[in-house]
Amino acid sequence: MADTSAEKPVLMVFSDDWGRHPSSCQHLVRQLLAEYRVLWVNTIGMRRPGLDRSTLGRGWEKLGQWVWGPRRPASWPANLTVLNPWMWPSFGTPWARRINRRLLLGQLRPPIAACGSPVIALTTLPVVADLLGELGVLRWVYYCVDDFSQWPGLDQPAILAMDEQLVRRADALVAVSRTLQDRLARWGRAASLLEHGVDLELWCGTGVTAAPECLDRLERPLVVFWGLIDRRMDVDWLARLAEDLTQGTIVLVGPRSDPDPRVDRLPRVVCCLPVHYEELPGVAREAAVLIMPYADLPVTRAMQPLKLTEYLATGKPVVVRDLPSVHGWADALDRASTAAEFSVAVRRRLAEGLAPGQAAARKRLEQETWAAKARTLERLALVADPSACGGEVRCDGG
Repeated sequence: MADTSAEKPVLMVFSDDWGRHPSSCQHLVRQLLAEYRVLWVNTIGMRRPGLDRSTLGRGWEKLGQWVWGPRRPASWPANLTVLNPWMWPSFGTPWARRINRRLLLGQLRPPIAACGSPVIALTTLPVVADLLGELGVLRWVYYCVDDFSQWPGLDQPAILAMDEQLVRRADALVAVSRTLQDRLARWGRAASLLEHGVDLELWCGTGVTAAPECLDRLERPLVVFWGLIDRRMDVDWLARLAEDLTQGTIVLVGPRSDPDPRVDRLPRVVCCLPVHYEELPGVAREAAVLIMPYADLPVTRAMQPLKLTEYLATGKPVVVRDLPSVHGWADALDRASTAAEFSVAVRRRLAEGLAPGQAAARKRLEQETWAAKARTLERLALVADPSACGGEVRCDGG
């Protein structure tokens, strides 16, 4: 593909730290980097400051970024510039928001001015709400990936206030689920729907990496979850499955963020440390069934788990909580509404494997690649002329 970046606006992205974990925003932007120059802004998180190990470790990591800057691997695309602006570690008070507004404006205006081209700002985070109308970009796009005001451990009142401000003032809104579309509509705004894609080459390719050593000595078959292990997980469902299994291991792979303490006391349940994203296909290869035992909560009803299409692409049976995010793939997996139904479905798939009808339904994944999703995002939100927006995107800035 020819490099046409000089003909297009520069894209400034506010999201999770580049390269820290493979978010949907990073998947999309990787597809656009051949044609767009990208200023990726690493920001602080939205958790309340605390003295726990996780918060202190993350604070030390951010301090290192601010002082020494990010390490730039040779694999980073030439069109990508990663910015690490200094920020105050809170948005919980008007004073803290004013400090961060001043810090961000002072540090981001110079690179915008140096671009020599119009800049479009894309954010997945509501913490930039105070920058709208001040930063000097052509337009703001809110790519809404979650209802962060419902996330456990976050500064929920502050996030809700910033989220509403961002929704009302952004030039274009894009949501990853119909539940989030409905949420944004309550503030009088319509958003385009852009559900998550999948990297079929990674999940269906022949070069699958070896499984991590933590799986070596576990009793088979393996029932596997990967992702953040936190309070969104329904421990009662895990307990029922663990009680009903006569052999095998339930494996939870990923970082921990204040999970229910009962997780560590359940028989047949083993928590593994996080593995690199590229190692997850190796984890999937060792699994007999993949699970998403989320609790039915406002936060889980709003989310669109990135792992859903990844699970489906592995060719393994998938058993999940019956939440809105899975309805579009109901014919490709098993849904459960109770702990008993969940246990029955998992044990049935352990005995029978993937149902032929579910395997056939997953052929739709061929139309759900990240490359296709990136082109949709470009059409809906990244055009330089707001009047050219399509779909349901509202372009008048509220």
